[in-house]
Amino acid sequence: MAILVDPATKVLIQGITGTFGACHTRLSLEYGTNIVAGVTPGKGGQFFDNRIPIFDSVAEAVGATGATASCIFVPRANAADAVLEAADAGLQLAVCITEGIPMHEMLVVKRELSRYQMKLVGPNCPGIVTPGPGPDSRGGCRIGIAPGYIHRQGHVGVVSRSGTLTYEAVWQITRRGAGQSTCVGIGGDPVCGLSLLDVVRLFNEDPDTHGIVIIGEIGGSAEQETAEWIHKHCKKPVAAFVAGTTAPAGRRLGHAGAIANSAPETAAAKIAAFRDCKIPVAESPSAIADTILKLL
Repeated sequence: MAILVDPATKVLIQGITGTFGACHTRLSLEYGTNIVAGVTPGKGGQFFDNRIPIFDSVAEAVGATGATASCIFVPRANAADAVLEAADAGLQLAVCITEGIPMHEMLVVKRELSRYQMKLVGPNCPGIVTPGPGPDSRGGCRIGIAPGYIHRQGHVGVVSRSGTLTYEAVWQITRRGAGQSTCVGIGGDPVCGLSLLDVVRLFNEDPDTHGIVIIGEIGGSAEQETAEWIHKHCKKPVAAFVAGTTAPAGRRLGHAGAIANSAPETAAAKIAAFRDCKIPVAESPSAIADTILKLL
């Protein structure tokens, strides 16, 4: 088992004919992802690489193929509408890769999604990978832009606000002969879909996840909220890393949400919260895998 997606998940790609969307669609197909449709308004009836049918709308694609998940590569001007179109079509999951969606638009999306069952990962995220059993973990489900080959099927769940640190943690775990159940990069924007805590709760209930890695960063209070919940409710070992220990106050660290405007938003405060809740924290990125694997 895994969380959110598995090899049988039927995936559609919103923005499949754009350069970025087309590139990652091909990589996901090579990985073994079950991509059943693409959506680009005005190009319905065509085929992507002579194999994937393209539709004018998400509703048409869902009706024809039974897709349950979407990966959104739509430009920022239309990305918020693309998320809501996915929800309105009855999808269970959308992964929005698009960066730079205005905060006020995401606030509207967040409010509207409360009326739907669909889960949103992102925006501005690397996406989700549930590794498969084949070479370079092929035969799994890759929705987004994360490199598939660094994964290995296993039992460590990874959730991260940072894309590149997700890859670092995953590759370390793989190189040590362990593997991952599912890896979820939730993105670093101030307003996003699933939170660190949302994903930890899913891992906590997943029988195939034996341990959890959390990668946080400066900004917001998600790490503190997650640490408190883990201390009270989590049944599995958890290890953490927090990026931004040297970040100057008030300066953004890459992501729109990675900025410490007050003491509780600093890396030091988040690390203290994890340790107060008896959650081991890796001292550096290079120690992430060792920190979780010695708990298993």
